[in-house]
Amino acid sequence: MHTPLPRRQVAAVVAGNALEFYDFVTYAFFAAQIGRTFFPAATPAGSLLASLATFGVGFLTRPLGALVIGRMGDRVGRKPAMLLSFTLIGIAMAGIALTPSYAAIGPLAPVLVVGFRLLQGFALGGEVGPSASYLMEASPPLRRGFYISLWSMSADLAVMVAGLVGVGLSSVMSATTLDDWGWRVAFLIGVAILPLGLILRRSLVETLHKPEIAVAPSTGIARIVVLGIALLAAATTTNYVLEYMTTYAGQTLGMRATLAFGATAVLGLCSAAADVAGGTLSDRFGRKRAMIVPWCFLLAAVLPAFWAIAHFRNGAALFAATATLAVASCLSSSVVLVAITESLPRAARSGSLALIYAVAISIFGGSTQFIVTWLIAATGNPLAPAWYMGGAVLVGLVAMIAMPETAPAKA
Repeated sequence: MHTPLPRRQVAAVVAGNALEFYDFVTYAFFAAQIGRTFFPAATPAGSLLASLATFGVGFLTRPLGALVIGRMGDRVGRKPAMLLSFTLIGIAMAGIALTPSYAAIGPLAPVLVVGFRLLQGFALGGEVGPSASYLMEASPPLRRGFYISLWSMSADLAVMVAGLVGVGLSSVMSATTLDDWGWRVAFLIGVAILPLGLILRRSLVETLHKPEIAVAPSTGIARIVVLGIALLAAATTTNYVLEYMTTYAGQTLGMRATLAFGATAVLGLCSAAADVAGGTLSDRFGRKRAMIVPWCFLLAAVLPAFWAIAHFRNGAALFAATATLAVASCLSSSVVLVAITESLPRAARSGSLALIYAVAISIFGGSTQFIVTWLIAATGNPLAPAWYMGGAVLVGLVAMIAMPETAPAKA
Protein backbone atom coordinates (compact mmCIF):
# COMPACT_ATOMS: atom_id res chain seq x y z
CA MET A 1 0.00 0.00 0.00
CA HIS A 2 1.22 3.51 -0.82
CA THR A 3 1.09 5.85 2.15
CA PRO A 4 1.28 9.52 1.10
CA LEU A 5 3.27 11.94 3.20
CA PRO A 6 1.42 14.16 5.71
CA ARG A 7 -0.23 17.25 4.30
CA ARG A 8 2.14 19.54 6.18
CA GLN A 9 5.04 18.04 4.19
CA VAL A 10 3.30 18.75 0.89
CA ALA A 11 2.36 22.22 2.16
CA ALA A 12 6.02 22.94 2.93
CA VAL A 13 6.99 22.27 -0.69
CA VAL A 14 4.07 24.24 -2.10
CA ALA A 15 4.58 27.25 0.19
CA GLY A 16 8.31 27.42 -0.54
CA ASN A 17 7.71 27.21 -4.27
CA ALA A 18 5.11 29.99 -4.05
CA LEU A 19 7.56 32.32 -2.33
CA GLU A 20 10.26 31.66 -4.91
CA PHE A 21 7.89 32.47 -7.75
CA TYR A 22 6.55 35.53 -5.92
CA ASP A 23 10.08 36.88 -5.87
CA PHE A 24 10.73 36.11 -9.51
CA VAL A 25 7.50 37.50 -11.01
CA THR A 26 7.30 40.59 -8.79
CA TYR A 27 10.10 42.04 -10.90
CA ALA A 28 7.93 41.77 -14.02
CA PHE A 29 4.98 43.53 -12.39
CA PHE A 30 7.12 46.48 -11.29
CA ALA A 31 9.21 46.54 -14.47
CA ALA A 32 8.34 50.16 -15.26
CA GLN A 33 9.25 51.40 -11.76
CA ILE A 34 12.45 49.32 -11.66
CA GLY A 35 13.39 50.65 -15.09
CA ARG A 36 13.07 54.24 -13.97
CA THR A 37 15.06 53.49 -10.78
CA PHE A 38 18.03 51.64 -12.28
CA PHE A 39 17.93 52.20 -16.06
CA PRO A 40 17.36 55.89 -16.87
CA ALA A 41 16.81 56.46 -20.59
CA ALA A 42 15.84 59.22 -22.99
CA THR A 43 12.32 57.81 -23.36
CA PRO A 44 10.01 55.79 -21.08
CA ALA A 45 9.94 53.02 -23.68
CA GLY A 46 13.74 52.77 -23.60
CA SER A 47 13.78 52.53 -19.81
CA LEU A 48 11.07 49.83 -19.87
CA LEU A 49 12.90 47.82 -22.52
CA ALA A 50 16.12 47.94 -20.46
CA SER A 51 14.23 46.76 -17.39
CA LEU A 52 12.55 43.93 -19.33
CA ALA A 53 15.91 42.93 -20.80
CA THR A 54 17.21 42.58 -17.24
CA PHE A 55 14.11 40.55 -16.41
CA GLY A 56 15.16 38.27 -19.26
CA VAL A 57 18.71 38.04 -17.90
CA GLY A 58 17.31 36.07 -14.98
CA PHE A 59 16.50 33.27 -17.39
CA LEU A 60 20.08 32.87 -18.62
CA THR A 61 21.28 31.14 -15.44
CA ARG A 62 18.27 28.88 -15.05
CA PRO A 63 19.84 26.02 -17.06
CA LEU A 64 22.96 26.27 -14.88
CA GLY A 65 20.82 26.12 -11.75
CA ALA A 66 19.01 23.12 -13.21
CA LEU A 67 22.31 21.33 -13.83
CA VAL A 68 23.75 22.06 -10.39
CA ILE A 69 20.76 22.01 -8.03
CA GLY A 70 18.58 19.71 -10.13
CA ARG A 71 21.28 17.04 -10.28
CA MET A 72 21.90 17.58 -6.58
CA GLY A 73 18.28 16.52 -6.09
CA ASP A 74 19.04 13.19 -7.80
CA ARG A 75 22.36 12.55 -6.06
CA VAL A 76 21.97 13.96 -2.55
CA GLY A 77 18.22 14.31 -2.10
CA ARG A 78 15.20 16.43 -2.92
CA LYS A 79 15.22 18.16 0.48
CA PRO A 80 18.76 19.64 0.48
CA ALA A 81 18.33 20.79 -3.11
CA MET A 82 15.13 22.64 -2.23
CA LEU A 83 16.73 24.21 0.85
CA LEU A 84 19.64 25.53 -1.23
CA SER A 85 17.46 27.04 -3.96
CA PHE A 86 15.20 28.67 -1.37
CA THR A 87 18.11 30.27 0.49
CA LEU A 88 19.67 31.65 -2.69
CA ILE A 89 16.49 33.25 -3.94
CA GLY A 90 16.00 34.90 -0.56
CA ILE A 91 19.44 36.50 -0.87
CA ALA A 92 18.61 37.74 -4.37
CA MET A 93 15.24 39.10 -3.24
CA ALA A 94 16.82 41.13 -0.45
CA GLY A 95 19.58 42.31 -2.76
CA ILE A 96 17.25 43.83 -5.35
CA ALA A 97 15.11 45.46 -2.67
CA LEU A 98 18.10 47.12 -1.00
CA THR A 99 20.19 48.17 -4.02
CA PRO A 100 20.45 51.99 -4.18
CA SER A 101 19.15 53.76 -7.29
CA TYR A 102 21.16 54.84 -10.32
CA ALA A 103 20.87 58.42 -9.11
CA ALA A 104 22.56 57.43 -5.84
CA ILE A 105 25.45 55.18 -6.94
CA GLY A 106 25.56 55.47 -10.73
CA PRO A 107 26.38 52.54 -13.04
CA LEU A 108 27.02 50.22 -10.09
CA ALA A 109 23.25 50.09 -9.48
CA PRO A 110 22.26 48.29 -12.71
CA VAL A 111 25.31 46.02 -12.36
CA LEU A 112 24.14 44.90 -8.91
CA VAL A 113 20.55 44.41 -10.09
CA VAL A 114 21.68 42.28 -13.02
CA GLY A 115 23.84 40.21 -10.65
CA PHE A 116 20.98 39.57 -8.24
CA ARG A 117 18.70 38.77 -11.18
CA LEU A 118 21.21 36.16 -12.35
CA LEU A 119 21.20 34.64 -8.86
CA GLN A 120 17.39 34.55 -8.91
CA GLY A 121 17.46 32.62 -12.16
CA PHE A 122 20.05 30.15 -10.87
CA ALA A 123 18.00 29.44 -7.75
CA LEU A 124 14.66 29.08 -9.52
CA GLY A 125 16.22 26.89 -12.21
CA GLY A 126 17.16 24.44 -9.49
CA GLU A 127 13.82 24.55 -7.69
CA VAL A 128 11.55 22.99 -10.29
CA GLY A 129 13.04 19.50 -10.60
CA PRO A 130 13.40 18.62 -6.90
CA SER A 131 10.04 20.10 -5.85
CA ALA A 132 7.93 18.55 -8.63
CA SER A 133 9.72 15.21 -8.15
CA TYR A 134 9.02 15.40 -4.42
CA LEU A 135 5.31 15.99 -5.00
CA MET A 136 5.09 13.04 -7.37
CA GLU A 137 6.91 10.71 -4.99
CA ALA A 138 4.77 11.87 -2.06
CA SER A 139 1.48 11.22 -3.85
CA PRO A 140 -0.77 8.16 -4.28
CA PRO A 141 -0.39 6.89 -7.87
CA LEU A 142 -3.97 7.67 -8.90
CA ARG A 143 -3.76 11.24 -7.54
CA ARG A 144 -0.47 12.34 -9.08
CA GLY A 145 -2.24 14.83 -11.31
CA PHE A 146 -3.73 16.60 -8.30
CA TYR A 147 -0.53 16.57 -6.25
CA ILE A 148 1.76 17.81 -9.02
CA SER A 149 -0.80 20.45 -10.02
CA LEU A 150 -0.27 21.96 -6.55
CA TRP A 151 3.16 23.01 -7.82
CA SER A 152 1.59 24.98 -10.64
CA MET A 153 -1.09 26.31 -8.29
CA SER A 154 1.52 27.65 -5.88
CA ALA A 155 3.29 29.51 -8.69
CA ASP A 156 0.03 31.09 -9.84
CA LEU A 157 -1.01 31.99 -6.30
CA ALA A 158 2.28 33.85 -6.11
CA VAL A 159 1.18 35.79 -9.19
CA MET A 160 -2.13 36.63 -7.52
CA VAL A 161 -0.44 37.78 -4.29
CA ALA A 162 2.05 39.88 -6.24
CA GLY A 163 -0.86 41.46 -8.09
CA LEU A 164 -2.73 42.21 -4.86
CA VAL A 165 0.42 43.74 -3.38
CA GLY A 166 0.67 45.89 -6.49
CA VAL A 167 -2.98 46.97 -6.17
CA GLY A 168 -2.47 47.83 -2.51
CA LEU A 169 0.71 49.81 -3.04
CA SER A 170 -0.61 51.70 -6.06
CA SER A 171 -3.81 52.54 -4.14
CA VAL A 172 -2.11 54.07 -1.09
CA MET A 173 0.92 55.62 -2.77
CA SER A 174 1.32 58.29 -5.40
CA ALA A 175 3.02 57.39 -8.66
CA THR A 176 6.11 59.29 -7.52
CA THR A 177 6.32 57.43 -4.22
CA LEU A 178 5.82 54.09 -5.97
CA ASP A 179 8.72 54.96 -8.29
CA ASP A 180 10.97 56.23 -5.50
CA TRP A 181 10.69 53.39 -3.00
CA GLY A 182 7.20 51.86 -2.95
CA TRP A 183 8.05 49.01 -5.34
CA ARG A 184 10.77 47.87 -2.91
CA VAL A 185 8.12 47.06 -0.32
CA ALA A 186 6.81 44.26 -2.54
CA PHE A 187 10.22 42.56 -2.42
CA LEU A 188 10.70 43.15 1.30
CA ILE A 189 7.40 41.37 2.02
CA GLY A 190 8.91 38.24 0.51
CA VAL A 191 12.12 38.69 2.51
CA ALA A 192 10.09 38.89 5.73
CA ILE A 193 8.40 35.54 4.98
CA LEU A 194 11.68 33.80 4.14
CA PRO A 195 12.46 32.44 7.66
CA LEU A 196 9.08 30.70 7.85
CA GLY A 197 9.74 29.01 4.52
CA LEU A 198 13.11 27.72 5.70
CA ILE A 199 11.56 26.29 8.86
CA LEU A 200 8.89 24.49 6.83
CA ARG A 201 11.37 22.98 4.40
CA ARG A 202 13.74 21.81 7.11
CA SER A 203 10.93 19.57 8.37
CA LEU A 204 10.58 17.65 5.10
CA VAL A 205 10.99 13.87 4.95
CA GLU A 206 13.26 12.80 2.07
CA THR A 207 11.53 10.94 -0.81
CA LEU A 208 14.49 10.10 -3.06
CA HIS A 209 14.66 6.50 -1.80
CA LYS A 210 10.97 6.12 -0.96
CA PRO A 211 9.36 3.06 -2.65
CA GLU A 212 7.59 4.08 -5.86
CA ILE A 213 4.56 2.24 -7.22
CA ALA A 214 2.98 2.07 -10.66
CA VAL A 215 5.26 4.48 -12.46
CA ALA A 216 4.38 4.88 -16.13
CA PRO A 217 6.75 2.89 -18.38
CA SER A 218 9.52 4.84 -20.07
CA THR A 219 8.92 5.80 -23.70
CA GLY A 220 12.47 6.96 -24.39
CA ILE A 221 14.00 9.87 -22.56
CA ALA A 222 15.18 11.64 -25.75
CA ARG A 223 11.63 11.81 -27.08
CA ILE A 224 10.34 13.07 -23.74
CA VAL A 225 13.03 15.77 -23.66
CA VAL A 226 12.08 17.07 -27.12
CA LEU A 227 8.34 16.96 -26.52
CA GLY A 228 8.77 18.35 -23.00
CA ILE A 229 10.71 21.37 -24.25
CA ALA A 230 8.08 22.03 -26.93
CA LEU A 231 5.22 21.73 -24.43
CA LEU A 232 6.85 23.92 -21.80
CA ALA A 233 7.97 26.47 -24.40
CA ALA A 234 4.36 26.88 -25.52
CA ALA A 235 3.02 26.98 -21.96
CA THR A 236 5.71 29.45 -20.91
CA THR A 237 5.05 31.82 -23.80
CA THR A 238 1.34 31.78 -23.05
CA ASN A 239 1.94 32.31 -19.35
CA TYR A 240 4.30 35.24 -19.78
CA VAL A 241 2.05 36.96 -22.30
CA LEU A 242 -0.69 36.78 -19.67
CA GLU A 243 1.66 38.01 -16.95
CA TYR A 244 2.47 40.92 -19.25
CA MET A 245 -1.12 42.16 -18.75
CA THR A 246 -0.07 44.60 -16.02
CA THR A 247 2.49 46.31 -18.24
CA TYR A 248 0.25 45.99 -21.33
CA ALA A 249 -2.78 47.58 -19.67
CA GLY A 250 -0.77 50.35 -18.01
CA GLN A 251 1.91 51.22 -20.55
CA THR A 252 0.32 50.31 -23.90
CA LEU A 253 -3.36 51.07 -23.25
CA GLY A 254 -2.89 53.81 -20.65
CA MET A 255 -5.21 52.26 -18.05
CA ARG A 256 -5.03 53.14 -14.35
CA ALA A 257 -2.41 51.34 -12.25
CA THR A 258 -5.03 49.84 -9.93
CA LEU A 259 -6.80 48.24 -12.92
CA ALA A 260 -3.51 47.01 -14.37
CA PHE A 261 -2.43 45.35 -11.12
CA GLY A 262 -5.98 44.10 -10.63
CA ALA A 263 -5.65 42.10 -13.86
CA THR A 264 -2.66 40.36 -12.33
CA ALA A 265 -4.66 39.41 -9.26
CA VAL A 266 -7.46 38.04 -11.47
CA LEU A 267 -4.88 36.14 -13.49
CA GLY A 268 -3.35 34.54 -10.41
CA LEU A 269 -6.67 33.56 -8.81
CA CYS A 270 -8.16 32.05 -11.97
CA SER A 271 -4.92 30.30 -12.89
CA ALA A 272 -4.53 28.73 -9.44
CA ALA A 273 -8.09 27.39 -9.48
CA ALA A 274 -7.67 26.08 -13.02
CA ASP A 275 -4.35 24.39 -12.14
CA VAL A 276 -5.94 22.19 -9.48
CA ALA A 277 -9.01 21.54 -11.63
CA GLY A 278 -6.78 20.50 -14.55
CA GLY A 279 -4.74 18.13 -12.40
CA THR A 280 -7.87 16.56 -10.94
CA LEU A 281 -9.49 16.15 -14.36
CA SER A 282 -6.32 14.50 -15.67
CA ASP A 283 -6.53 11.91 -12.89
CA ARG A 284 -10.02 11.07 -14.06
CA PHE A 285 -9.84 11.39 -17.86
CA GLY A 286 -6.14 11.02 -18.66
CA ARG A 287 -3.37 13.52 -19.31
CA LYS A 288 -3.77 13.98 -23.07
CA ARG A 289 -7.49 14.77 -23.08
CA ALA A 290 -7.07 17.17 -20.17
CA MET A 291 -4.31 18.99 -22.07
CA ILE A 292 -5.77 19.16 -25.58
CA VAL A 293 -9.40 20.18 -25.04
CA PRO A 294 -8.79 23.44 -23.08
CA TRP A 295 -6.10 24.60 -25.49
CA CYS A 296 -8.37 24.17 -28.50
CA PHE A 297 -10.68 26.66 -26.80
CA LEU A 298 -7.71 28.91 -25.94
CA LEU A 299 -6.63 29.03 -29.59
CA ALA A 300 -10.10 30.21 -30.59
CA ALA A 301 -10.42 32.75 -27.74
CA VAL A 302 -7.08 34.57 -27.68
CA LEU A 303 -7.65 37.07 -30.52
CA PRO A 304 -11.22 38.07 -29.49
CA ALA A 305 -10.07 38.49 -25.88
CA PHE A 306 -7.24 40.89 -26.73
CA TRP A 307 -9.50 42.76 -29.16
CA ALA A 308 -12.03 43.33 -26.38
CA ILE A 309 -9.35 44.68 -24.03
CA ALA A 310 -7.87 47.03 -26.65
CA HIS A 311 -11.29 48.19 -27.90
CA PHE A 312 -13.12 48.85 -24.62
CA ARG A 313 -10.12 49.68 -22.39
CA ASN A 314 -12.08 49.29 -19.16
CA GLY A 315 -11.87 47.06 -16.11
CA ALA A 316 -14.72 44.78 -17.12
CA ALA A 317 -13.16 43.87 -20.47
CA LEU A 318 -9.69 43.54 -18.98
CA PHE A 319 -10.73 41.28 -16.11
CA ALA A 320 -13.14 39.14 -18.15
CA ALA A 321 -10.63 38.54 -20.94
CA THR A 322 -7.82 37.82 -18.49
CA ALA A 323 -9.97 35.33 -16.55
CA THR A 324 -11.10 33.52 -19.71
CA LEU A 325 -7.58 33.14 -21.10
CA ALA A 326 -6.11 32.17 -17.72
CA VAL A 327 -8.62 29.37 -17.11
CA ALA A 328 -8.29 27.95 -20.63
CA SER A 329 -4.49 28.12 -20.47
CA CYS A 330 -3.93 26.68 -17.01
CA LEU A 331 -6.45 23.83 -17.23
CA SER A 332 -4.00 22.46 -19.76
CA SER A 333 -0.58 23.78 -18.80
CA SER A 334 -0.75 22.39 -15.26
CA VAL A 335 -1.17 18.90 -16.77
CA VAL A 336 1.89 19.42 -18.98
CA LEU A 337 4.15 19.29 -15.92
CA VAL A 338 2.34 16.18 -14.68
CA ALA A 339 2.85 14.32 -17.96
CA ILE A 340 6.54 15.20 -18.23
CA THR A 341 7.30 14.34 -14.59
CA GLU A 342 5.59 10.94 -14.89
CA SER A 343 7.52 10.12 -18.05
CA LEU A 344 10.98 10.48 -16.48
CA PRO A 345 12.80 7.70 -14.58
CA ARG A 346 13.40 8.31 -10.87
CA ALA A 347 17.21 8.26 -11.08
CA ALA A 348 17.24 11.20 -13.49
CA ARG A 349 13.87 12.79 -12.69
CA SER A 350 14.94 15.87 -10.73
CA GLY A 351 17.84 16.86 -12.97
CA SER A 352 16.11 16.06 -16.27
CA LEU A 353 12.90 17.84 -15.36
CA ALA A 354 14.82 20.86 -14.10
CA LEU A 355 16.86 21.06 -17.30
CA ILE A 356 13.87 20.59 -19.64
CA TYR A 357 11.99 23.29 -17.77
CA ALA A 358 14.97 25.64 -17.57
CA VAL A 359 15.82 25.41 -21.28
CA ALA A 360 12.23 26.09 -22.34
CA ILE A 361 11.80 28.90 -19.82
CA SER A 362 15.18 30.49 -20.57
CA ILE A 363 14.57 30.77 -24.29
CA PHE A 364 10.89 31.64 -24.34
CA GLY A 365 10.10 33.00 -20.87
CA GLY A 366 13.05 35.34 -20.88
CA SER A 367 12.27 36.72 -24.33
CA THR A 368 8.47 36.81 -24.46
CA GLN A 369 7.77 40.11 -22.72
CA PHE A 370 10.64 41.86 -24.49
CA ILE A 371 9.47 40.57 -27.89
CA VAL A 372 5.85 41.51 -27.23
CA THR A 373 6.89 45.03 -26.17
CA TRP A 374 9.02 45.36 -29.30
CA LEU A 375 6.24 44.03 -31.56
CA ILE A 376 3.76 46.56 -30.18
CA ALA A 377 6.26 49.39 -30.66
CA ALA A 378 7.28 48.25 -34.15
CA THR A 379 3.79 47.59 -35.52
CA GLY A 380 1.70 49.99 -33.47
CA ASN A 381 -0.81 47.14 -33.20
CA PRO A 382 -2.16 46.46 -29.68
CA LEU A 383 -3.21 42.96 -30.85
CA ALA A 384 0.42 41.87 -31.36
CA PRO A 385 0.45 39.88 -28.07
CA ALA A 386 -2.55 37.86 -29.26
CA TRP A 387 -0.86 36.76 -32.49
CA TYR A 388 2.33 35.81 -30.65
CA MET A 389 0.40 33.85 -28.02
CA GLY A 390 -1.75 32.13 -30.64
CA GLY A 391 1.33 30.83 -32.45
CA ALA A 392 2.65 29.35 -29.21
CA VAL A 393 -0.67 27.63 -28.50
CA LEU A 394 -0.65 26.03 -31.94
CA VAL A 395 2.86 24.62 -31.38
CA GLY A 396 1.78 23.31 -27.99
CA LEU A 397 -1.22 21.50 -29.43
CA VAL A 398 0.97 19.63 -31.90
CA ALA A 399 3.28 18.51 -29.07
CA MET A 400 0.31 17.47 -26.90
CA ILE A 401 -1.00 15.21 -29.65
CA ALA A 402 2.43 13.57 -29.99
CA MET A 403 2.90 13.12 -26.22
CA PRO A 404 2.27 9.56 -24.92
CA GLU A 405 -0.40 8.99 -22.28
CA THR A 406 1.22 8.70 -18.85
CA ALA A 407 -1.71 8.42 -16.43
CA PRO A 408 -1.63 5.13 -14.45
CA ALA A 409 -4.29 2.63 -15.55
CA LYS A 410 -7.16 2.34 -13.09
CA ALA A 411 -7.90 -1.11 -11.71
